[in-house]
Amino acid sequence: MAGDLVRFGVAMDADLLQRFDDHIGEKGYGNRSEALRDLIRADLVNAHLKRDGLAVGTLTIVYDHHVRELSEKLTDMQHDLGEHVVSTLHVHLDHDHCLEVIVLRGPSGLIQSAADRLLATKGVEHGRLVATALPEHTHQHEDDQHQGTR
Repeated sequence: MAGDLVRFGVAMDADLLQRFDDHIGEKGYGNRSEALRDLIRADLVNAHLKRDGLAVGTLTIVYDHHVRELSEKLTDMQHDLGEHVVSTLHVHLDHDHCLEVIVLRGPSGLIQSAADRLLATKGVEHGRLVATALPEHTHQHEDDQHQGTR
């Protein structure tokens, strides 16, 4: 959402401002404006996700592939999600462990509950969901051969 930049003032405690300046300096921001824009964007994304808006996310899990029928169970759970699973990446980490990255798309509540179920599956050692809101104007590509919310 591009537009004209508007200047506004912010009153802040001097100590808080110094801590903010130190923090954004460590993160590599050149100025406060871009850091504030990023903070506002992040807060708006979080609000969108809480309203169960359309989201996309990656669920990364590490699991022991020796756990009986775990691979099949994880695959079945992904198939049950249908069009909400956009893609997966499977990596053999060592003799015992696999890493799987699952790209999910759909209402944020559905993505979160799917991630919770997958992470709670016996044999999944750890993982994390990273999700973000999709713009309100998201639409399907004309050349997309897939059905669904893409």
